[in-house]
Amino acid sequence: MTELTILMPCLNEAATVGSCITKARGFLERTGIAGEVLVADNGSDDGSRAVAEGAGARVVEVTERGYGAALAGGIAAARGRYVIMGDADDSYDFARLEGFVARLREGYPLVMGNRFQGGIRKGAMPLLHRYLGNPVLSFVGRLLFGAPVGDFHCGLRGFDRDAVRTLDLRTHGMEFASELVVKASLAGWRIAEVPTTLHPDGRGRPPHLHSWRDGWRHLRFLLLFSRAGCSCTPGSPCLRSASR
Repeated sequence: MTELTILMPCLNEAATVGSCITKARGFLERTGIAGEVLVADNGSDDGSRAVAEGAGARVVEVTERGYGAALAGGIAAARGRYVIMGDADDSYDFARLEGFVARLREGYPLVMGNRFQGGIRKGAMPLLHRYLGNPVLSFVGRLLFGAPVGDFHCGLRGFDRDAVRTLDLRTHGMEFASELVVKASLAGWRIAEVPTTLHPDGRGRPPHLHSWRDGWRHLRFLLLFSRAGCSCTPGSPCLRSASR
Protein backbone atom coordinates (compact mmCIF):
# COMPACT_ATOMS: atom_id res chain seq x y z
CA MET A 1 0.00 0.00 0.00
CA THR A 2 1.27 3.46 -0.89
CA GLU A 3 1.01 5.73 2.12
CA LEU A 4 2.33 8.98 0.67
CA THR A 5 2.40 10.76 -2.67
CA ILE A 6 4.74 13.74 -2.90
CA LEU A 7 3.13 15.82 -5.64
CA MET A 8 4.82 18.57 -7.65
CA PRO A 9 2.98 20.66 -10.24
CA CYS A 10 5.39 21.52 -13.04
CA LEU A 11 5.54 24.02 -15.88
CA ASN A 12 9.01 24.44 -17.38
CA GLU A 13 10.97 23.59 -14.24
CA ALA A 14 13.82 21.63 -15.87
CA ALA A 15 16.42 23.58 -13.88
CA THR A 16 15.04 22.55 -10.48
CA VAL A 17 12.60 19.65 -10.69
CA GLY A 18 15.37 17.05 -10.63
CA SER A 19 16.78 18.40 -7.37
CA CYS A 20 13.30 18.46 -5.80
CA ILE A 21 12.68 14.85 -6.81
CA THR A 22 16.05 13.71 -5.48
CA LYS A 23 15.29 15.29 -2.09
CA ALA A 24 11.79 13.80 -1.99
CA ARG A 25 12.99 10.31 -2.89
CA GLY A 26 15.75 10.62 -0.30
CA PHE A 27 13.15 11.50 2.32
CA LEU A 28 11.07 8.41 1.48
CA GLU A 29 14.11 6.15 1.57
CA ARG A 30 15.48 7.60 4.81
CA THR A 31 12.16 7.35 6.66
CA GLY A 32 11.07 4.03 5.18
CA ILE A 33 7.72 5.47 4.11
CA ALA A 34 5.98 3.60 1.30
CA GLY A 35 5.55 6.41 -1.17
CA GLU A 36 5.97 7.85 -4.62
CA VAL A 37 7.04 11.11 -6.21
CA LEU A 38 4.51 12.34 -8.75
CA VAL A 39 5.02 15.24 -11.15
CA ALA A 40 1.92 16.79 -12.72
CA ASP A 41 3.32 18.31 -15.90
CA ASN A 42 1.23 21.17 -17.24
CA GLY A 43 2.60 21.49 -20.76
CA SER A 44 6.35 21.95 -20.23
CA ASP A 45 8.42 22.40 -23.38
CA ASP A 46 11.87 22.65 -21.77
CA GLY A 47 12.50 18.97 -21.13
CA SER A 48 11.05 18.95 -17.61
CA ARG A 49 9.31 15.64 -18.17
CA ALA A 50 12.50 13.87 -19.22
CA VAL A 51 14.37 15.34 -16.24
CA ALA A 52 11.61 14.25 -13.85
CA GLU A 53 11.46 10.73 -15.20
CA GLY A 54 15.25 10.48 -15.17
CA ALA A 55 15.26 11.50 -11.49
CA GLY A 56 12.83 8.70 -10.67
CA ALA A 57 9.43 10.40 -10.56
CA ARG A 58 6.21 9.21 -12.10
CA VAL A 59 4.88 11.86 -14.49
CA VAL A 60 1.27 12.53 -15.39
CA GLU A 61 0.39 14.95 -18.19
CA VAL A 62 -2.31 17.53 -17.39
CA THR A 63 -3.46 19.26 -20.55
CA GLU A 64 -5.77 21.85 -18.98
CA ARG A 65 -3.56 24.78 -18.10
CA GLY A 66 -3.36 26.36 -14.67
CA TYR A 67 -1.88 25.75 -11.23
CA GLY A 68 -5.14 24.40 -9.86
CA ALA A 69 -5.74 22.24 -12.92
CA ALA A 70 -2.27 20.69 -12.59
CA LEU A 71 -2.85 19.92 -8.91
CA ALA A 72 -6.32 18.50 -9.55
CA GLY A 73 -4.87 16.20 -12.19
CA GLY A 74 -2.11 15.15 -9.85
CA ILE A 75 -4.49 14.46 -6.97
CA ALA A 76 -6.66 12.34 -9.26
CA ALA A 77 -3.60 10.31 -10.29
CA ALA A 78 -2.06 10.01 -6.80
CA ARG A 79 -1.76 6.51 -5.33
CA GLY A 80 -1.00 7.55 -1.76
CA ARG A 81 -3.42 7.77 1.14
CA TYR A 82 -1.82 11.11 1.93
CA VAL A 83 -0.57 13.77 -0.48
CA ILE A 84 2.06 16.40 0.24
CA MET A 85 2.19 19.00 -2.51
CA GLY A 86 4.89 21.55 -3.16
CA ASP A 87 6.31 23.68 -5.94
CA ALA A 88 9.03 22.22 -8.14
CA ASP A 89 11.19 25.37 -8.04
CA ASP A 90 13.41 24.24 -5.12
CA SER A 91 11.94 26.83 -2.74
CA TYR A 92 10.79 24.09 -0.33
CA ASP A 93 12.96 21.35 1.15
CA PHE A 94 11.33 18.03 0.26
CA ALA A 95 13.92 16.25 2.40
CA ARG A 96 12.26 17.56 5.58
CA LEU A 97 8.63 16.53 5.55
CA GLU A 98 8.50 14.70 8.89
CA GLY A 99 6.25 17.29 10.52
CA PHE A 100 3.65 16.98 7.76
CA VAL A 101 3.61 13.19 7.89
CA ALA A 102 3.30 13.20 11.69
CA ARG A 103 0.26 15.50 11.64
CA LEU A 104 -1.40 13.53 8.84
CA ARG A 105 -0.92 10.31 10.78
CA GLU A 106 -2.47 12.01 13.81
CA GLY A 107 -5.65 12.41 11.79
CA TYR A 108 -5.50 15.99 10.54
CA PRO A 109 -7.08 15.98 7.05
CA LEU A 110 -5.20 19.19 6.11
CA VAL A 111 -1.72 20.25 7.20
CA MET A 112 -0.50 23.68 6.13
CA GLY A 113 3.06 24.94 6.01
CA ASN A 114 3.66 28.29 7.66
CA ARG A 115 6.56 30.28 6.23
CA PHE A 116 6.21 33.08 8.76
CA GLN A 117 6.86 30.57 11.57
CA GLY A 118 9.57 28.60 9.80
CA GLY A 119 11.50 31.44 8.22
CA ILE A 120 11.82 33.23 4.91
CA ARG A 121 15.37 33.31 3.59
CA LYS A 122 16.75 36.50 2.08
CA GLY A 123 15.47 36.95 -1.47
CA ALA A 124 12.92 34.14 -1.17
CA MET A 125 9.79 36.31 -1.08
CA PRO A 126 9.23 39.82 -2.49
CA LEU A 127 8.67 42.43 0.21
CA LEU A 128 5.24 43.20 -1.27
CA HIS A 129 4.17 39.59 -0.67
CA ARG A 130 5.84 39.28 2.73
CA TYR A 131 4.50 42.43 4.37
CA LEU A 132 1.28 43.13 2.46
CA GLY A 133 -0.08 40.44 0.14
CA ASN A 134 0.20 37.28 2.21
CA PRO A 135 -0.59 38.83 5.63
CA VAL A 136 -3.66 40.68 4.26
CA LEU A 137 -5.06 37.68 2.38
CA SER A 138 -4.43 35.39 5.35
CA PHE A 139 -6.19 37.87 7.66
CA VAL A 140 -9.17 38.08 5.31
CA GLY A 141 -9.36 34.29 5.18
CA ARG A 142 -9.30 34.01 8.97
CA LEU A 143 -11.85 36.82 9.37
CA LEU A 144 -14.37 35.53 6.84
CA PHE A 145 -14.08 31.79 7.34
CA GLY A 146 -12.56 31.29 10.78
CA ALA A 147 -9.69 29.35 9.22
CA PRO A 148 -6.97 28.74 11.85
CA VAL A 149 -4.24 29.33 9.27
CA GLY A 150 -1.46 31.89 9.54
CA ASP A 151 -0.14 31.46 6.00
CA PHE A 152 -3.07 30.94 3.63
CA HIS A 153 -0.91 30.62 0.53
CA CYS A 154 2.02 28.47 1.53
CA GLY A 155 2.67 26.17 -1.42
CA LEU A 156 3.79 23.29 0.80
CA ARG A 157 0.83 21.49 2.35
CA GLY A 158 -0.39 17.96 3.01
CA PHE A 159 -3.83 16.38 3.05
CA ASP A 160 -5.80 13.19 3.10
CA ARG A 161 -6.42 12.40 -0.56
CA ASP A 162 -9.91 10.94 -0.18
CA ALA A 163 -11.01 13.75 2.12
CA VAL A 164 -9.89 16.42 -0.35
CA ARG A 165 -11.85 14.74 -3.11
CA THR A 166 -15.04 15.34 -1.12
CA LEU A 167 -14.44 19.11 -1.26
CA ASP A 168 -15.13 19.20 -5.00
CA LEU A 169 -12.37 21.72 -5.75
CA ARG A 170 -13.08 23.52 -9.03
CA THR A 171 -10.77 26.49 -9.55
CA HIS A 172 -8.05 26.04 -12.15
CA GLY A 173 -5.75 28.96 -11.38
CA MET A 174 -3.68 30.17 -8.44
CA GLU A 175 -6.82 30.67 -6.35
CA PHE A 176 -6.89 26.88 -5.90
CA ALA A 177 -4.74 27.52 -2.83
CA SER A 178 -7.48 29.64 -1.27
CA GLU A 179 -10.31 27.33 -2.32
CA LEU A 180 -8.73 24.35 -0.55
CA VAL A 181 -8.40 26.16 2.78
CA VAL A 182 -11.80 27.85 2.55
CA LYS A 183 -13.73 24.68 1.80
CA ALA A 184 -11.83 22.72 4.43
CA SER A 185 -12.71 25.40 7.00
CA LEU A 186 -16.39 25.46 5.98
CA ALA A 187 -16.45 21.68 6.26
CA GLY A 188 -15.24 21.95 9.87
CA TRP A 189 -11.92 20.20 9.31
CA ARG A 190 -9.16 20.23 11.89
CA ILE A 191 -6.23 22.02 10.30
CA ALA A 192 -2.67 21.79 11.59
CA GLU A 193 0.30 24.02 10.76
CA VAL A 194 3.96 23.10 10.39
CA PRO A 195 6.77 25.72 10.44
CA THR A 196 8.24 25.76 6.93
CA THR A 197 11.35 27.45 5.58
CA LEU A 198 11.09 29.23 2.24
CA HIS A 199 14.26 29.35 0.14
CA PRO A 200 14.96 31.45 -2.97
CA ASP A 201 13.89 29.42 -5.98
CA GLY A 202 16.61 28.16 -8.28
CA ARG A 203 15.04 28.67 -11.68
CA GLY A 204 16.83 31.86 -12.66
CA ARG A 205 13.72 33.33 -14.28
CA PRO A 206 10.60 35.21 -13.15
CA PRO A 207 8.02 33.09 -11.25
CA HIS A 208 4.69 32.03 -12.72
CA LEU A 209 2.93 34.08 -10.03
CA HIS A 210 1.86 37.61 -11.01
CA SER A 211 1.60 39.66 -7.83
CA TRP A 212 -1.29 42.02 -8.53
CA ARG A 213 -3.28 39.83 -10.92
CA ASP A 214 -3.11 36.67 -8.82
CA GLY A 215 -3.45 38.59 -5.55
CA TRP A 216 -6.67 40.13 -6.85
CA ARG A 217 -7.94 36.72 -7.96
CA HIS A 218 -7.36 35.33 -4.44
CA LEU A 219 -9.03 38.32 -2.78
CA ARG A 220 -11.97 38.26 -5.18
CA PHE A 221 -12.47 34.56 -4.53
CA LEU A 222 -12.47 35.07 -0.75
CA LEU A 223 -14.88 38.00 -0.86
CA LEU A 224 -17.34 36.45 -3.30
CA PHE A 225 -17.28 33.06 -1.62
CA SER A 226 -18.09 34.64 1.75
CA ARG A 227 -21.30 36.21 0.48
CA ALA A 228 -24.65 34.57 1.17
CA GLY A 229 -25.23 34.44 -2.57
CA CYS A 230 -23.29 32.59 -5.24
CA SER A 231 -19.72 33.35 -6.28
CA CYS A 232 -19.99 31.53 -9.56
CA THR A 233 -20.49 32.67 -13.10
CA PRO A 234 -24.05 32.45 -14.45
CA GLY A 235 -24.94 28.98 -15.66
CA SER A 236 -22.09 27.26 -13.80
CA PRO A 237 -22.44 24.96 -10.76
CA CYS A 238 -22.45 26.78 -7.43
CA LEU A 239 -19.10 26.62 -5.66
CA ARG A 240 -20.53 27.54 -2.28
CA SER A 241 -23.22 24.89 -2.31
CA ALA A 242 -20.60 22.29 -3.17
CA SER A 243 -18.89 22.93 0.16
CA ARG A 244 -21.98 22.39 2.30
